[in-house]
Parts: sequence; C-alpha cells; structure tokens
Amino acid sequence: MKSKPADRKVVSTSGLSPASTSKLASTQPQVAPFYQIGRIPIIDVSPSLENGAWPAKATVNESFPVQATIFREGHDLFGAECVLEDVDGNVVQTAPMKDVAPGLRRYEGWLTPTKPGAYSFFIRAWSDPVATWVHNAQIKVDAGIDIDLVFLEAQQWLKRAKDNCPESNLHYSIFSDALTTVKDASLTPSERLSVATSSDVSAALEKFPVRDFVTESAHFPLFADRERALVGSWYEIFPRTTGCHFDHKTMTWVSGTLATATKELDRISEMGFDVVYLTPVHPIGTTNRKGKNNTLDAKPEDPGSPYAIGSKDGGHDAIHPDLGTFADFDDFTARAHELGMEVALDIALQCSPDHPWVTEHPQWFTNRADGTIAYAENPPKKYQDIYPLNFDNDPEGIYQEIKRVLELWVSHGVTIFRVDNPHTKPLDFWQRLLGYFRQAHPEVIFLAEAFTQPPMMQTLGMIGFHQSYTYFAWRNEKEEIEEYLEEISRESDSRIRPAFWPTTHDILTPYMQRGGIPAFHIRAILAAMGSPTWGIYSGYELAENIARPGAEEQIDNEKYEFKERNYQAAEHNGIAKLLRDLNAIRAQHPSLRRLRNVTIHPTTNEKILCFSKTIRPEENNGHEDSVIVVINLDPYASRDATINLDLSALGAQARWDAGAVLEVRDELSNETYLWNDHPYVRLDPHGRVAHILNVKVL
Repeated sequence: MKSKPADRKVVSTSGLSPASTSKLASTQPQVAPFYQIGRIPIIDVSPSLENGAWPAKATVNESFPVQATIFREGHDLFGAECVLEDVDGNVVQTAPMKDVAPGLRRYEGWLTPTKPGAYSFFIRAWSDPVATWVHNAQIKVDAGIDIDLVFLEAQQWLKRAKDNCPESNLHYSIFSDALTTVKDASLTPSERLSVATSSDVSAALEKFPVRDFVTESAHFPLFADRERALVGSWYEIFPRTTGCHFDHKTMTWVSGTLATATKELDRISEMGFDVVYLTPVHPIGTTNRKGKNNTLDAKPEDPGSPYAIGSKDGGHDAIHPDLGTFADFDDFTARAHELGMEVALDIALQCSPDHPWVTEHPQWFTNRADGTIAYAENPPKKYQDIYPLNFDNDPEGIYQEIKRVLELWVSHGVTIFRVDNPHTKPLDFWQRLLGYFRQAHPEVIFLAEAFTQPPMMQTLGMIGFHQSYTYFAWRNEKEEIEEYLEEISRESDSRIRPAFWPTTHDILTPYMQRGGIPAFHIRAILAAMGSPTWGIYSGYELAENIARPGAEEQIDNEKYEFKERNYQAAEHNGIAKLLRDLNAIRAQHPSLRRLRNVTIHPTTNEKILCFSKTIRPEENNGHEDSVIVVINLDPYASRDATINLDLSALGAQARWDAGAVLEVRDELSNETYLWNDHPYVRLDPHGRVAHILNVKVL
C-alpha cells in the first residue's frame, strides 16, 4: 500500500542553524526558494503586478501610492520610506511612509516620476531609536522616573548622529550643542528634553538619521509613460463622412476625403480636443458587403463597413481610393500637429474576404468543416463581411506583418492606435508586440477597445496597453458611478488607465436614447470630469439618440452608409458650447487630468452625485488645485440635496459655528458661493444641471 504524500508546506528557516536547515531541506519536498523575511518585516507591497513580473503603470508627473504592511516585534518604534530608482539603479526620489490604517499597520508613501521610462521602487524600513526614546522619555520625565538613564540614552543617539555628520556641516553644531545641553544635570529634565526634541534637532535628524536594523523590500518594476498615455480629449470621425453630400444631379453620394477631414480639424481643435481619432481608412471589401443598418442586401451605392478591411486596392497598409492618398494623409497629420492635436488610427486586425492576405496567406485564417473560411461570429450575431485572423497557424508571420503595418502608419505621423477588439486575439501576441513598441517607439500609445470581462480587460492593461475603454457608458445610477470612480482611481489604477466615452459608433445606451439633450449634457460632464481621458463620437453635439430597433447603436449608422451632418445646429442645443467649456476647464485644472485623486462626498438625494479631485503639490510645481463636481443624474426633473463634504480631502476643517470655510466659483456660470461642510444645491437638467467648482479654502 502506497503511503499518502506529505503536504507541501513552506516552512520558514529563519533562525535555524545551517545544519538544521540542511537537514530540513533533505526531508521536505522541493518547493520554491524561501523569501527570507527582513529584520523589520515588509509584506504585501503594492503596486505589484504578478508579484513584480510586469511593470505597474505610472505616468510622468503623476504621483502614485506605494503601500505595504510594515510591523515589528515588541514596542520599539520604526520608520519607513519608499524609494524610486531609475533603470541604472540611481535613486530618483524618496518619500516618507505614514500609517494609513492604524491597527493594521498599512503604510503609504507617494512617488512621482518626472521623466518617461523604466523605473523600480522599493521600501526601506528601520528601527527608530530616536522616536522610541522620545516616546519613552516624555512619559518618564512627566512621571519623574529613570531621569539619569533617560538622558544617558539621549547622549548615545545624539553622539551617533553627530558622528554621522561632517564637522563642516551646519547640522554638526546643532547635534553638538544638544549633546552638551543633555549632559548638563544642572538643567531641569524638561529643559533637557525640550532641547533634545527641538525642531532644530528634528530637522538635523532628517539629514543625518539614526537608524537600526535597516531592512529593504524586494524591488518592483514600473514604467512611466508620457502624459498622453493618461490624459486626452478625443474626438472620433469617419473620414468619409466629413464633407460627404448627396449629389442630386447624379443621384449618388459623394464621399468625404482626407482633404475634407483636414478642413474639419479647425472646428475640432476650436472645441479643445487634443486627439483626433480616425476609424479605419483602408480599402473596403465588396464580398458579403453590409448594407444600411447592418443588413445583408447591400446596394451598389452602399459604401460598406470600414471594418471589412481589404480589396483589390490593398489591405491594412493602403488607403481607400475614395479618401485620397498617403500624401493627403500626411497633410492631415501635419495640420493636426500644427493645431496641437495627435492623430489616433483605428486598427482592426481582421479582413474582408477580398483582402490580399486571404490569397497570399491562406494559413492565416480558419477553415470550417465544409472547407470554407470561417467568418466572424458572436452567436447569434454574424459578420459575413469579416474574416478573423487565426494567430495559431503562423504566429511569427502574422506578428511580423502587423508590426510592419503599424510602423508604416507611425512613419506617417500616427502616435496612437485605437485597437478594435483586442480581447479576441491571443495575449502573448499583444505582449510581444507592445513590448517591441515600448522599446522601438516609446512615444506610441495603444488604447484597448475591449468591452469584455474584467480579467481580460485588466490583463490587457497589465501586459502593455496604455489605456482602455471602460464600462462607464453603462454606469448611470449614483451608487454605481461612485463605486466605479473609486475602482478606477484606487483599485485598478496600476493596471489600466480608463477612457470615458458617453457614446461610440457602436454604443448608444438606453439612458442616452431616452434622456434627450439633458442626457447628453450630463454624460459629457461626467466623462470629462471623471476621467483624465475622455472621448466624443462625432454627432454627439447633435444629440443623435435614435437607436436601431432592438440594438444599443444608432439607426442609420454611418458605419454602413454616408451621413451628412450640419454642425451649426449644435450651437442651438448648447452641447457644442458645453464641450468647449469642459475642455477649457480641464486645461485650467491639472487635478482633472489626474487619476488617483477622487473623493466621493455623500449627498441626501439618490440622483445628486458629488465628487472632488485634488492634486498633490509635487505634481503641480508646488501649487494646489481642487475641483468639486456636483451633478444631477436625472435628465427629466430638478433635484435638490444637502452635501456632506469631506473637508479634509480639500485641505480644510469645519468651523465650530458652521460658518463658511470654502469659497467656490462655478466654472460653468462664473458664480461664486460660500460653503460650509453641509452646502445645499438644486440642479435642473433643463438649465443648470451641474456645478463645476474651483475651490479656495478660506
């Protein structure tokens, strides 16, 4: 009879003799090497992705929190700091860590990378004999016990500090004078204690600390991207829609072009957008071409979906002849750059049946049991005009070709790729491709359009996608919005950077369908104020809210047909002005361009949401900036509420007489109010639907 195998247990060998350790190793199953705990234990360090296997996300000039559980035996006090190092191991910054969960010993410090690139961070902890002495000395001096011993101990740490300090340093005399005073028994204990704990001595100890049992954690990687990886105001266009019109003489549609799209850039820039996003510009297949509203009976005049990429005119490395040439594309990107905008291009790794790859590389596709090539399906949905790539048949060939295609577009001025449905492709492919671009083209940013389950969405971020679409469009109620703001700013911040879009060419939620123009105002404010990156799909200004029956997308969707728009109408419904105002407010307030700085303030109405965003001084050249956003989520009726402001998050304290402690100026109306910690608001969806308040502490 076979014996039952022993349980696999990790047994700490700390404190065992070498002989005992050797004997233990010979009698235990083979397990991973033990992590030797430090003299001052430092555990559960964050941010850490897969225990440091992948770098956590950071952004230039955005502070990020470092946390760990730190403790020790006994009652002696200890200190801790977090340390940021560059790729060469040079210390870039240190920051003190404070206990943010008393009783749980959870410590936190904030670090701020100032240049893009690879970094690492670690935590250093130590036994603090000075803090321990101060704590005990105050008690003993007050009680009049062990006075001589108390000041003998003070002499010891003061001498250590003095010996660590060069005589030429100004702090040397501070330690020397304090040591002389502490030795002087003619002074009262209180006088001697006062000198030993003076602000001058404390400041000198900051420069020349006395530390025992210094312990360092493991080093954890992170990568700091340029600011556009975190911050952006996007505007999406279909190039063929810009300038398109119906010619009544020939009774045919005339397509917009890259040249007409270039003319649109001034209007987009004037609204304050800094990223212009193009849907695919490639040739479109004719086989199984989709007609209006995604039907299968395309008419000869139907342009087809730009996501059915590829025809006799080329594939992903070509431009649709109706749109123009690469020279026209270069003119477009050049003008965008002149206006201070970056160009994002939609990349959909899929093919129409007419794509050159289908004949040149048939192994890149999946053959069904009947011998035909499998088109895209998401049962019961069918996409007969699209063939998905099979990344398992020739992964190296596909990788090299897609890398070539992306580098081609980078050479023509594209700095951002919006990747269509990345969650339907293998993650090891993305990890390799994104890793290559991080090395070869670190300025290029990838946005994941992955409306999928959280594990996939977050893992895409962890392996290299800079940004991600989110579930924002479907978060409509107060409680779920509050929870989501907390999640993106504190729980997933080291894994994904969110982009908030109220609508897209594929998404028109029931809230937007039914809420009228007020819904478009409300969701634009939430998106622009709630996330450092937000985006608008062209036509939003016109409150296009009619859905295709049974679907959460627009009827007569321009994905399948030409669509002529008159943007002058947007000046009458107030949305265009609101978009301009929101982007201007974001430009004025750096706190709105940061992620990890949200505070939720409770209100007494289930439809009134209040949150604030602040910025740490080190992120803003030492300057403070705070914004309070209060918004009515109800697009149908006026609502009022009392707000329970967390003044500490705004750097203020409530007055005992309930008087005003804040002066707040509404950036939308330019009105000024005086607020205490329980202000009252009333908001009307057909008038003043929100306050966006610049905060000044009185």
